[in-house]
Amino acid sequence: MIRLVCFLGNPGNEYRFTRHNVGWMLLDAAFPDPGFRGKFNADIAEVFPIREQGSEKLRVLRPAQYMNRSGESIGRAAAFFQLEAKELCIVHDDLELPYGSIALKRGGGLGGHNGLRSVKSALGDANFFRLRIGIGRPQHGKVDSFVLSRFNPDEEAVLPRVLQAAGRRLEEAVHASEPASDSAPIQIF
Repeated sequence: MIRLVCFLGNPGNEYRFTRHNVGWMLLDAAFPDPGFRGKFNADIAEVFPIREQGSEKLRVLRPAQYMNRSGESIGRAAAFFQLEAKELCIVHDDLELPYGSIALKRGGGLGGHNGLRSVKSALGDANFFRLRIGIGRPQHGKVDSFVLSRFNPDEEAVLPRVLQAAGRRLEEAVHASEPASDSAPIQIF
């Protein structure tokens, strides 16, 4: 069962609408005013009761550090709440999925994602759930520049649909007593 959902992104207005911050975009869309408080060098909130646990609430966390150090906040929160890696879901951008697709996965490789590498290092375990939001690969140019760029106008036009579908998939996973990994990415359009 998922008890803590962590949304990856980079702080600062210059990164707010970049591909790398699609995790934070989902947080803003799914939980527009969660009542954050600062703790663990992050913003954390309790958002709603988990069905299977009655009064226990789901926690959402937004690290205040840059992506490649986000595991520090996540590790501290997991230790404080005595959570195992399998009770966490990390929401992040994924270069390996085409734009407009999402997938829930537990464990597996990190795909060169520095944020995920930081989380694994902090937890000592990669057996956490990952809600992967596809941003595609650049047709040309460097990956670093691509992930730190904005979506193009056509992508931005359908981004609300992508975030809505990702929010539904996250809610399904959170309310399942044993969330299942998707056998294939879900293509939104």
